[in-house]
Amino acid sequence: MDITVGIIANPVSARDIRRLLTNASSLQITDRANIVLRLLASLGSMGVNKVLMMPDNGGICGHVQRGVKRENNYGDTSWPALKFLDMPVTSSVQDTVNAVRMMVEENVSAIIVLGGDGTHRAVISECQTIPIAGLSTGTNNAFPDTREPTVTGLATGLYVTGKISTENACVANKILEIKINDEHNVHVALVDVVITTDRYVGARALWRTETFTELYVTFGEAHSVGMSSIAGLVNPVDRLDPYGLRVELGSEQESIQTLMTPIAPGLMKRIGIKHVEKLLPEKTCLPQTTAGSIALDGEREIEFSEQDRVEITLKTDAFYTIDVARIMLDAAKNQLLLLTKNQ
Repeated sequence: MDITVGIIANPVSARDIRRLLTNASSLQITDRANIVLRLLASLGSMGVNKVLMMPDNGGICGHVQRGVKRENNYGDTSWPALKFLDMPVTSSVQDTVNAVRMMVEENVSAIIVLGGDGTHRAVISECQTIPIAGLSTGTNNAFPDTREPTVTGLATGLYVTGKISTENACVANKILEIKINDEHNVHVALVDVVITTDRYVGARALWRTETFTELYVTFGEAHSVGMSSIAGLVNPVDRLDPYGLRVELGSEQESIQTLMTPIAPGLMKRIGIKHVEKLLPEKTCLPQTTAGSIALDGEREIEFSEQDRVEITLKTDAFYTIDVARIMLDAAKNQLLLLTKNQ
């Protein structure tokens, strides 16, 4: 029986304007290709025999193909068969959307994602009930893990080959749903939504804190970087907590507290905190700001005016991720990677 895993490797994540404003690093194409090669090695060792991968024009596919050919020349037959999806490449987020749709049609058992929060948001918009395993190669990376890809591949392989049950391998995640005027104009955010007074999307990335008015988060961790770190440093919310957080922001003069927070790698900003409250599931919130723009997971995506009605709602159990740490702990406890002498 074919056991198939999908891989989405975004060649242009971590290329936004925050890279020019800070000292953040940028992962090179060869590094991204090497991550894929490590994934292929570990997936194959667990019995995965087929991998579907999104094609690109950035060079990842070429490096991966050369790496696979090299391994084949060495006589390593344990790697899964690699197939690049037959699809046009636009070098836009639509590539990710189209690739995930095709992976769903091919009944992949899991999807491994290399990218930042935006890439992962595009994947979950189409992955339906297929669980994802995220690897951070973006800018802020509040959602995906910073983890050795070999271990992520091992954990994914253990799950898709049935060595670990779905109950012990996958966890449900929250999202923020944003509706503009009607139910047909719906957007989602994985981690945070920021309301700003900026009237135009512009360069998309957030860095001018004086324009921020409201923050909504699915979770906020004190050790994270990005907008969700504001919530994490004021009132931490765990990924598994059945609620989120809403924070009203403002100038230092009009606020009850001032917070120093890392809104991007190497970029520290002072921001005023006016009010903090829990964000309960299925309770619709109406932003107080009447016109401006809305940032999803750190990037301005939507402009709105006084004539628009904006609704923000926290949704639980929206999609599933592979719990790498838990899987590897179960594998150790049950000696799933322990080989006998003749193996």
